[in-house]
Amino acid sequence: MMETKSFPGVVDSLDPLRDYIGELAQKAGLVKKATYSLTLAIDEIATNIILYGYQRAGIEADFNVLSEITEHELIIILEDQGAAFDPLAREMPDSEYLSMPLEDRDIGGLGIFLTVNGVDDFSYEYADGKNRNKFIMKIAGT
Repeated sequence: MMETKSFPGVVDSLDPLRDYIGELAQKAGLVKKATYSLTLAIDEIATNIILYGYQRAGIEADFNVLSEITEHELIIILEDQGAAFDPLAREMPDSEYLSMPLEDRDIGGLGIFLTVNGVDDFSYEYADGKNRNKFIMKIAGT
């Protein structure tokens, strides 16, 4: 059964969000490395929601964190009311780009790369006027 918690769509919500994700990860029994990767991935998407989906668009709204712990995985969905934005529609950096010196790289894009590669499964959908970014972490030993 999904639990829902709402956070104001402001930068000051990021610390409480990280704490909440840590609590969910601990409750699910994730190891430290998986917890760190999940928290980093969610932080990246939440920051984008707040800065681009809400602040840049002049929207004042909450975003929701839906969560469920099953026998085998922790599922977290970030749901927001910003304009539709599919992070998976961006071209991901390739190994050639990643091997370039930092000063030769364009700004942006790495956060989504880290998101997609930091969790066991990541998906996106836009439904009922809401962005839904779904993160799945498998629980070790299951």
